[in-house]
Amino acid sequence: MFDWLIVGAGFAGSVLAERIATQRGERVLVVDRRDHIGGNAYDHLDAAGVLIHRYGPHIFHTNSEQIFSHLSQFTAWRPYEHRVLAQVRSPTTGEDVQVPIPINLDTINRLYGLSLTEEEVEGWLEARAEPMQQVRTSEDVVVGKVGRELYELFFRGYTRKQWALDPSELDKSVTARVPTRTNRDDRYFTDRFQAMPAEGYTAMFRRMLDHPLITVRTGMDWSEARKRFSFRRLVWTGPVDEYFGFRFGKLPYRSLRFRHETLDREWALPTGTVNHPGEATPFTRVSEYKWMTGQVHPKTSVTYEFPSADGDPYYPIPRPENAALYKRYEALADAERDTWFVGRLATYRYYNMDQVVGQALATFERIEKTVPREAANENRAAARVAAGD
Repeated sequence: MFDWLIVGAGFAGSVLAERIATQRGERVLVVDRRDHIGGNAYDHLDAAGVLIHRYGPHIFHTNSEQIFSHLSQFTAWRPYEHRVLAQVRSPTTGEDVQVPIPINLDTINRLYGLSLTEEEVEGWLEARAEPMQQVRTSEDVVVGKVGRELYELFFRGYTRKQWALDPSELDKSVTARVPTRTNRDDRYFTDRFQAMPAEGYTAMFRRMLDHPLITVRTGMDWSEARKRFSFRRLVWTGPVDEYFGFRFGKLPYRSLRFRHETLDREWALPTGTVNHPGEATPFTRVSEYKWMTGQVHPKTSVTYEFPSADGDPYYPIPRPENAALYKRYEALADAERDTWFVGRLATYRYYNMDQVVGQALATFERIEKTVPREAANENRAAARVAAGD
């Protein structure tokens, strides 16, 4: 008999399992259909001994001191500021060049053979921007900021590959999160805290789940777990439509395929990730993990990412009809008793890792306010009986 069954051993499930066990003293069973903990952040040594991320690069960044401090209980950190280059064709020379993305001062100067200052590049971009009366789509966002030529170079092809939709068909939120800078800041993120777990994500998850009141079963599906084990309450971090048996149909997602390669040289890329926006290139980006992990190794490993319509659900497709379908599932979820829906898949939203942690911590606070600790009292009473008190 468990007090809680948590389906999913990624950030949402692991954060809640640790909080419930350590703060409420209740028994938790965590199950995951994959053969490992850590969800999409899972990392491991490949055959050559290089630490890689099985599901593509995961870069931790947050502006929340609370979230960073919480995770710091389970890992030391390696400071790391991620930098990305985009390989595009220069409009002036016609040659392939690698320039910083998000677009900044150096991006413009290198692409066009200019020597603009910060003040001058702002006017240069404004002259090319095509302001929209009403911003509805991802195309509207980018064209309204930087004009059509830069939109075509950096965004249109990448977005069409990633989503199998033109930016004109996608909600404005998809590209609204990508900034344009007029200075030389080439960091991909500007958050206050930017770091990687010093020993990797899996080691951090392992410490998070290392508690006598937490039982972990990997390679176990939810359907098997509910047949084999008794539990009082449920935390669901999987796809919300799956929980309800796809009653209203499947929620659409985009997936990814990964090609991992180990190379017999020390370095392969000039930075952590190189984007390939051109539609003629089948992958969207290639990443080299040693930049992120700081690992010293005579070989290096890289990962190519290929967007796919099939496979594990990664990215909810942000279109109005999909949001409306999710709302129908959300109404069912809200009516469930003793069940909490947490995380990307359970709430059909694209969250960064820190946002999932924040959502899990907020969910725990709601649990604390609404769920009596009867189970914890029973556990303590049973322990006293066993001890002969």
